[in-house]
Formats: sequence, C-alpha cells, structure tokens
Amino acid sequence: MKDILAKAREIAEVIRREGFVKIVTHIDADGITSGAIAFESLRRAGIDCEIEFLKKLDVDVIGDEFVWFTDLGSGCIREIVRSGLRCVITDHHVPDGYYKNQLNPHDFGYDGSYDLSGSGATYLVSKFLNPVNHTDLIQLAIVGAVGDLQDSRECKLVGLNEVLVNEGVTYGFLDVERDLRFFGKQTRPVFKMLEYNFDPYIPGVSGSERGSIDLLKRLRIPLKFEDWRRWIDLEIDERRAIVSELVRICIRNKYPIDYIRRLVGECYILKKQAEGTELRDATELSTLLNATARYNKAEIGLKVCLGILDGDLDWAFRKARGLLQMHRRNLSEGIKLALSRMEELENIQFFHARDEIIDTIVGIVAGMCYSRVNLEKPIVAFANCDEGVKVSARATQRLVDGGVDLAKAIRLACERVGGSGGGHKIAAGAVIPRGKENEFLDEFNRIIGEQIRNGAGGI
Repeated sequence: MKDILAKAREIAEVIRREGFVKIVTHIDADGITSGAIAFESLRRAGIDCEIEFLKKLDVDVIGDEFVWFTDLGSGCIREIVRSGLRCVITDHHVPDGYYKNQLNPHDFGYDGSYDLSGSGATYLVSKFLNPVNHTDLIQLAIVGAVGDLQDSRECKLVGLNEVLVNEGVTYGFLDVERDLRFFGKQTRPVFKMLEYNFDPYIPGVSGSERGSIDLLKRLRIPLKFEDWRRWIDLEIDERRAIVSELVRICIRNKYPIDYIRRLVGECYILKKQAEGTELRDATELSTLLNATARYNKAEIGLKVCLGILDGDLDWAFRKARGLLQMHRRNLSEGIKLALSRMEELENIQFFHARDEIIDTIVGIVAGMCYSRVNLEKPIVAFANCDEGVKVSARATQRLVDGGVDLAKAIRLACERVGGSGGGHKIAAGAVIPRGKENEFLDEFNRIIGEQIRNGAGGI
C-alpha cells in the first residue's frame, strides 16, 4: 500500500504543475465516476480542466494538451510513448508496458479486476491533489468499483477496494450491510426484484413474475399496503424468510454451496443520499450512470456525480432516470432478440445483433441472457458499429473460477483477425473488421476450450 500511495503522490505533483488538464475517460460507470473524481479534485485544487468521454481511445486525435487518462490509457502505452503525449494515467486494465506517470494496480502486484478500479486509482491521486477536502469523493470510487463488478468474485469488495470502503465508513459517507445481493432493493417492488435476479439463477423465480409472486404468497408476505412493497420496506423477519426460502430452492436443485453463498454478501449504501432512490445504493447508482453513458449522455452522469457532492441534483437526476427507463426497455427487447438468435459451439455460445441492438449495450444484454441459456459456456455477442463489429464477451464467476479468462481469450482471438480488444476475466470487449466474425468465433472457441481443459492456470 505504501508503494502505491507514493506513486499517487508523485502523479499528483506532476498534475499540480499544470495550468490546464484535459481529462479523458471511459463511457461506463467506472469511467464516469473516475472522470468526476478527477474533474472535482482539479477544480478544488484551482486547476482549469475539461472532460471528454470516449468509447475507445485513439491517441492520435487527443490533441496537444496535458491529459489525465482515467479508466483507460494503460492498454495504449506504446502508442502514448510513440506520440510523445504529455499525460498521466489512473487505470486498472492490464497495461501493455511500463509508463512512469501511471497508477495501475497491476504495477504493484494487485489484480485490476478485483483489487482496485479506475475510479479507485483516480481517487488515490485526488487525495494528494487536495488532501484537505477529498473525503466525499470516496462515494464515487466505491460506486465505480461496484459498477465494474469488482465485488463479483467474493460478493464483496476486496484488496485495495476494501481499504477504500473502510475509509468511506470512517468518514461517514458509506454503510456496509450484509444483505441479499439482488438488484433493486431501494426502488423495485420485491416481486420484481426477485424476478429480475439471475446471479444466482433461482429456478421457478428468476425470470418469472408469477413464480416470484407465488413465493411471497407462500411465505405470507404482503405484496403491497398502499404501495408496492420494496425490500427496504420489509420487516427483518420477512427478509429472513425470503432468504431462507431461496436457499431451500437452491439446495433442492443441488446447487454447489459456493453458488448458494452468492445470495448474500456486502452491499454498499451511500448514507448522505435519499433512501428509496437509485442514489442510495451503489449498485443501483452505477446502473443509473451506465444508462447515461450507453446513450452518449455521459455528461448527464457526470452532473449526477457532481450533484452527489454538492447537493445540486434535481435536473440531472430527472434526466438520468428518463434514460434509465429507456435503457430498461431496450434491454428487455434486446434480450428477446438475443435469445432468438443464440447459437452454441463446443465451448461458447453466441448471437449477432447486427444493427438491432446498439453496440454500447450489447454486452449488458449478453450478460443478462444467462437467465435463459447455458450457464456452462461464455456468451459472445456481436453488433455492428462505426468501426466495424463490436464484440462483447461475458462469463459467469463459476466459469472464471474454472479457468476462463475472457480478456486473454479476446486479445488472442483479435490478433488472428486484425482487431483489438481486452477487458477482464469475466467481461471483455473488442472491435473486429466486418466479415471476420466466423474466423473470430473459431479462434475464440478454441482458446476457451484450452482454458477450460487447463483449469485455473489458463492457457
């Protein structure tokens, strides 16, 4: 920890020497929170700045300004060095080389998939840019980590993320609750929360409104009083009864104990935000931010983040909620399309959305398809995009534990077809030339097969 903090201090000193900084960040929850942390910490330090959100980094079009890359940049170090661009990087993706002004957990022996997110790395630098007034930024770092699924393996944040969680609790901005890890505890009726959960998949409940309602009626838990009851509205005994019933269903279906344990884990509550809104729960807030980014409205997500810090939320929150409603409709339609086109190969399953699902959400759709498809194979999704064909790959934690590494597989398969990609073991993405989909699938299928045969060691 001392080494990574020393590097954070060093990078903060580099930034402090600049009169103007251009922030370049990624278009997802981790990227938006990273950008917001950088933007606000520069503002508080009296340094002029502007921010740009990118789907994919092209170093050659960045310009001549001093740049702070957040949640991206590490995969383009050779291009950055070649270009002579003056910059610093706070990222968590696997770096393609050494760069002096980079804070990346991989450089210090940590795993960027679980131990520290892009927003966490950016937060560490922010502490030294303005050490007197940085503590509220910790909220955004935790939301970014959760949005990046860094809690997916252990059902809690670990490594350096855990250190940041403890800071948030100490500063009074976070609560950590051991609770059911289903999405929507703040905002969804309980039966909808149960219906839309797929990790773990609950037979007869996941994907079934009727099954979810029947479960609650069987337990004699009222669905509504004046309004539909949410998880946060239930009595503690009612919550315990639901968890116990879910465990019984899993045991009855002979689920492994490690899979059943995924029902409950750590949940991260933003104490200063209103209960019953998407702002209160880190998972729901990260989804709200993702909804703004996926529809080229990341600046609205940025304003939500800044509003969390200064209390001026009204306009941005309303706009973000509208985008979230549209996002949910598009995901629902996307899942129907994906399931109708899903095909299986020996080691993977895939679908091609063509122009019928936008490339910015096709990966989310792929992950949600696990409610209805083979849990024992990674999913590959294709969608047309301006640069060619977007590839998104998703796996379950059980597949990753069994040796699957999507980031490595997608990078190697791209080398075969002339594309470029990367990501994490559990989720990765790429862009490949049109017409190369079948060649990519053949190579990806072969690599995943080798990873599974070799077990946890990968290929």
